[in-house]
Amino acid sequence: MTNINWEKVETYLKSSIDGLSSEKMIVNKFSEGFSNLTFLVEIGEWKAVLRRAPAGYVPPKAHDMKREYNILKKIHPVFPLAPEPYIFCDDNTIMDKPFYLMEKKDGVVIDGEMPSNYQNNIIAKESISNSVVSTLVKLHNINYKNANLRDIGKPSGYLERQVNGWIKRYSKSKTDEIHVVNELEEWFLQHIPTQHEATIVHNDFKLNNMIFDNDLPGKITGVLDWELSTIGDPLTDLGSTLVCWGGKGDPNIGIDMVTDQPGFYSRRRFLEEYAYRSGRDVQDINYYLAFGFYKLAVIQQQLHYRWKIGEVEDNRLEALKESISNLMMLAHKTVHNEII
Repeated sequence: MTNINWEKVETYLKSSIDGLSSEKMIVNKFSEGFSNLTFLVEIGEWKAVLRRAPAGYVPPKAHDMKREYNILKKIHPVFPLAPEPYIFCDDNTIMDKPFYLMEKKDGVVIDGEMPSNYQNNIIAKESISNSVVSTLVKLHNINYKNANLRDIGKPSGYLERQVNGWIKRYSKSKTDEIHVVNELEEWFLQHIPTQHEATIVHNDFKLNNMIFDNDLPGKITGVLDWELSTIGDPLTDLGSTLVCWGGKGDPNIGIDMVTDQPGFYSRRRFLEEYAYRSGRDVQDINYYLAFGFYKLAVIQQQLHYRWKIGEVEDNRLEALKESISNLMMLAHKTVHNEII
């Protein structure tokens, strides 16, 4: 289970956290891959989640565990759905990568399929939709200055930096020619909306980064994966959320979705509910949604590129070629008012 000396970790935790049981530590892996590694750690009745960067080379500023830990320390008190962080460690005699432990949120994650006790329940799907919208609005309504979160981002010029940065990422990882890309990139650069406000931006606010109550589908018990969060334009969050809120008839975009099932809000209704509850002007949503499709395409393109040059030997990444093209085409359709 990854090259980690868990005995050293156990000794460190028991010497650093008061009140832990003398019972043997049990570790189970949640995930491993291109993202951060996540483990469930149990010592007696005590449970926590350990997060650390993936093995091997980590690009500068990527997978910054200390930043994520510090963000959670500040966000948890004002947004309790974010897990409470417990302890951070960058002692490489204990682990070769910095890591931290945080609260384990109980419930279920909705990914490629509905939980069995929610299945075929139209009311449950509407309730989930309602909760996701209201939770995004609550997050964006937090006064980040009062929460002492000024230092996690630079709101001035945020969207312009984002657009230029993602275009540069695509250029560095480009493999196949997709005919709409040049037109898209030119449009993004020429039509950057004026940013009217700055809020906390989660930057990965999607269904499978939330935890729902085991019995009450309308109750969100946790929001995870804060590593990309910053201060910026809230509509970039809304656009990225709508990308992953798939609708009926969407082509393959390389991620699992259940929101195309009857009962879930459509993208349009999600947008309308967000606008009503937040009071924000969403007239430029096509820009943010198109840019969201583009960003997801670039993320997949970077993975596909690593496979293409032989850096990664995971043949599943070959199939991303189709979803990357589909995402670029969806972005193009959004620009031409064909999605919402």
